[in-house]
Amino acid sequence: MPRALLSVSDKSGLVPFAKSLHELGWELVSTGGTAKALREAGLPCTDVSAVTQFPEMLDGRVKTLHPGVHGGLLARRDLPEHMAAIAEHGIQPIDLVCVNLYPFRRTARTKGVSPDEVIEQIDIGGPSMIRSAAKNFASVTVVVDPADYARVLEAIRSDANALILRKELAAKVYAHTAAYDAEIAAWFAAQAHDHFPERMTLAFERKQALRYGENPGQLAAFYVEEPGAGLAALKQHGGKELSFNNLLDLEGALLATGQFGGETCCAIVKHTTPCGLATGRTAAEAYRKALACDPMSAFGSVIAFTVPVDEEAARAVAALFVECVVAPSFTPEALAVLGEKKNLRVLEGDARERAGSLDYKRVRGGLLVQELSGAPLDETNWQVVSSRQPTKEERSDLLFAWRTVASVKSNAIVLTRDGATIGIGAGQMSRVDAAFVAVHKARAAGHDTSGAVLGSDAYFPFRDGVDQAAEAGVRAIVQPGGSVKDPEVIAAANEHGMTMIFTGRRTFRH
Repeated sequence: MPRALLSVSDKSGLVPFAKSLHELGWELVSTGGTAKALREAGLPCTDVSAVTQFPEMLDGRVKTLHPGVHGGLLARRDLPEHMAAIAEHGIQPIDLVCVNLYPFRRTARTKGVSPDEVIEQIDIGGPSMIRSAAKNFASVTVVVDPADYARVLEAIRSDANALILRKELAAKVYAHTAAYDAEIAAWFAAQAHDHFPERMTLAFERKQALRYGENPGQLAAFYVEEPGAGLAALKQHGGKELSFNNLLDLEGALLATGQFGGETCCAIVKHTTPCGLATGRTAAEAYRKALACDPMSAFGSVIAFTVPVDEEAARAVAALFVECVVAPSFTPEALAVLGEKKNLRVLEGDARERAGSLDYKRVRGGLLVQELSGAPLDETNWQVVSSRQPTKEERSDLLFAWRTVASVKSNAIVLTRDGATIGIGAGQMSRVDAAFVAVHKARAAGHDTSGAVLGSDAYFPFRDGVDQAAEAGVRAIVQPGGSVKDPEVIAAANEHGMTMIFTGRRTFRH
């Protein structure tokens, strides 16, 4: 009689799976809560203590760490000496192991949980069993995912040589235990307040394969740190599957609106950087103000809102070709309007970053790791360095410009007025060019730049960028400061009668 050992924390699908094994003539061996669930379902099962001839002890910490279990898993069926050795000690082979591990990640991320509670969810016997079974995949089937139950049963019923399946399941085991250990290592590093431990192991789960990457011909997939979190938390209503570039632009759009969580804000993003961003009294007003910044670049964009989208805003968006729209929610009327656009991807939900998350950037042969940008941008530590003080209206627009420029690719300059961008200069190799582009884009869209305010993500290395802004009629500038040429830059602002504020904080986005 073939023997299966079942010991699972996630009991979804367990009883039907075990029932099918029993009906196919398998002996069921189990532990603790799993054995109880099987017996309550009317299925016979042997306690693992009967196999080991040793009782569970230490509150269940020791129950399967025994030759009676691991001998049955690791014995090679093709080596007579292995089979003779386990027979000499009365050990029966175990042909299938179904184990999923204690819910360490879920426990560790539960608010208010104690360190002792987290430590108790570090599984010891489970990883040992599945690693033993996976090592001996030539003879043993190992299942760690309930989604694989049907495939395993099909292979058993067909009585086929399922070596390929067993090898695939073995690979899944080692990925599973690696991810599990990575979570544990990260938790211990966090307890030591070590963001950057000597060794960093990252665990990601594939959410979906993508049609291609940035360009056709590049294979790609979307992996997530945690199912149902971040971008994976968004619910899609209609439209085509998300592409590699859609996901990048969604990240850029949510980054842009992230500084305006308490306000009605709309960001229009193209190639991961805003081409328009605005606040307004309603979602529709914020969208129209954002669109007015650069309506040409908005074609084929990704649009993010910080507030629910109603029918008025949906109709305004639907008048433009858009790849994706993301918002906390949509009214039924808005969904009906947007649903008429067959290819438009409508995404609903909260995709915020988990507290303590890090930012990773891939480089050849390695990974750059940094903290996320940190606290929201406000007027803390602002210093007026010019002779002229800002008016109340200018100060409000300067704060808007400061929050907006943080999501624009460097070198970045934004021109703003009345809670909206009117010109954006992004990704330039010099700051004076970024200022030139911002002015050019504003005028090309029909905006009067006189009286606008300017935000810069990093300091002005020379006065030429300030002179460029003054020629366009800019009246106030907010920037980090910190250049050796700051005295000259401040002098330029004073010559032009401009207000200049230093924030003391760079928001460079490389």
